[in-house]
This record gives sequence, C-alpha cells and structure tokens, in this order.
Amino acid sequence: MAYRNFDPHFDDDLTLLSDTLEEILASSGDPADQKYIELKMRAEQALDDVRARVSRASDNYYYRAKQAVYRADDYVHEKPWQGIGIGAAAGLVIGLLLRR
Repeated sequence: MAYRNFDPHFDDDLTLLSDTLEEILASSGDPADQKYIELKMRAEQALDDVRARVSRASDNYYYRAKQAVYRADDYVHEKPWQGIGIGAAAGLVIGLLLRR
C-alpha cells in the first residue's frame, strides 16, 4: 500500500468519523428489527477493520521514521565531518528561508 499523500489531519478526521458512527450505532434503530441488527453488525465490523488498517499504517510510518533516524545516526558516526557539513548547510538554508 502506498501512503505518499497521507494527510496529517487524517487521524483527527477518522477519530471524528468513528466517534460519530459509534454514537449513531448506540442510539438509533429498533433493536428488535433484524435488518437493523445486521446493519449494525456490518458497520461495527467495518469500523474495526478501518481502525486496524490505520493502526498498521501508523506502525509502519513509525518504523520507517525510526529506521531513518538510525541510518542518519550511523552515517554521522561513520563520517562526522560530512555530518557537520550537512547540518551546517541545512541550517543555512532554513535560516535563509525563515528570514524571508
């Protein structure tokens, strides 16, 4: 799965959606109606599936970020002067951008 265009507000939107769905499921429909019971079960299963997928995606992003940090740390330990040069160049670029 590709998550290149991941919206940082996606988690907030999903939380709002799941909270709203849970509230609707808890408060609407006739509990004796068989169609309502089936619909509620399908909605609860869909909500659980979405939560599981989002959790896996979140874990995947955390793992990737952690690996990138470890690679950067290893690189700086192997080539400290190049690391200092890259840090200084990045600081200069960020400083110039912030000055504007």
